[in-house]
Amino acid sequence: MNKYLVLIFVVICFVQCQNNIETKKQKLNPAKVRIVNNKGKYQLLVNGKPFYIKGAGLEFGSIKDLAKHKGNSFRTWRTENGQKTGQEVLEEAYKNGIMVTMVLELGRERLGFNYNDSIAVKKQFESIKKQVLALKNYPALIIWGIGNELNLRYANPKVWDAVNDISKMIHKVDSNHLTTTSLAGITKQEVNYIKKRCPDLDILSVQMYGDLPDLPHLIKEYGWKGPYMVTEWGATGHWEVPKTTWGSPIEENSTIKAANYLKRYKAGIQVDSLQCLGSYVFLWGNKQERTPTWYGMFLEDGKETESVDVMHYIWNNEWPKNRTPQIKKYTLNNKTAYQNIVLKPNHKSTAQVVIHDFENDKINYKWELLPESTFLKDGGDYEIKPKEITFKILANKGGEIEFKTPKKGLYRLYVYADDGLNHAATANIPFKVN
Repeated sequence: MNKYLVLIFVVICFVQCQNNIETKKQKLNPAKVRIVNNKGKYQLLVNGKPFYIKGAGLEFGSIKDLAKHKGNSFRTWRTENGQKTGQEVLEEAYKNGIMVTMVLELGRERLGFNYNDSIAVKKQFESIKKQVLALKNYPALIIWGIGNELNLRYANPKVWDAVNDISKMIHKVDSNHLTTTSLAGITKQEVNYIKKRCPDLDILSVQMYGDLPDLPHLIKEYGWKGPYMVTEWGATGHWEVPKTTWGSPIEENSTIKAANYLKRYKAGIQVDSLQCLGSYVFLWGNKQERTPTWYGMFLEDGKETESVDVMHYIWNNEWPKNRTPQIKKYTLNNKTAYQNIVLKPNHKSTAQVVIHDFENDKINYKWELLPESTFLKDGGDYEIKPKEITFKILANKGGEIEFKTPKKGLYRLYVYADDGLNHAATANIPFKVN
């Protein structure tokens, strides 16, 4: 009798193992993605169903939060981000019902890659092919992005030949997914290069910030008649804003940013219902780029800024039940960031922020003093956040502090105002101490 029980147990285990294997195989059925053109209106289809990209640029941000706010896709900048493998990223996306544009990182001329070096180009091609073969069957994948901003500070158009060769390879080994490449801005020259040298690409992708509302008419003016998407857009770029007399770019506060997100989406993306397949807002997460708050839609501690509210509204046609606090005014010694504030060392100064909260939640305030960043890169390359400076606060009354100014140098005073419900407003004022 015991022998029979053991045999039955073994059979049951075997069947369960087989079922688990079959389930795993089913999960690795790739999504079938294509584009249809109905009288000049392009539409992305995923597994036969219309799919408009409501996406975000996400590398280390929360995939779960993206799903919570009803985003349906995110893009990466590489297959291996240093924290998670491409497989892990795609598996987590699948669990949360999110589709992925997976970017294949290519060498950039501005960082030293030479597209005249046929050996280096071939080596890169083989490396990209291995990445494609390893990830092509994951069901969360929809589009391959071949490089990012390869046109930024470059001179050699052979890069587009390499992009086209990779696109042809992808279509040969992976018939289920589409290909694109992302441009930094858009010019007629780049459009002509893409049309001539990259005819194998399925989609053109463009990245624009303050000038995003110009994109729909530039697409037509420069003669791009195919489908396109916007793979980065968001806060006004640090190269687009006014500067202090000593050269510090002036960052918009979180409320002004949020208003610009909505305005730019409507004018630069939503308005084109014929060629635009959707977009990826930047950045669903947090990063240091000029400042630790400039581009991230989340703070370092994970709190949501008002730009997340805006994307929730765009994706759901309704605002979140609890809104993020708004900044009405922020001054240092009764001056704004645009008034070139120069102070003396070890003198008393006053900073004040005025906050509006839709639900009248209790507001918690945090102040932070940082030196102006000197570790500056471009194109989104890695930057190091300046080390926080301990400064003497003489009085702290909610949204107002009195403090002693530090020694000679360039600084920014940051304020964070949160509602205790994971939402926060933020602003900073650059100032100079003589």
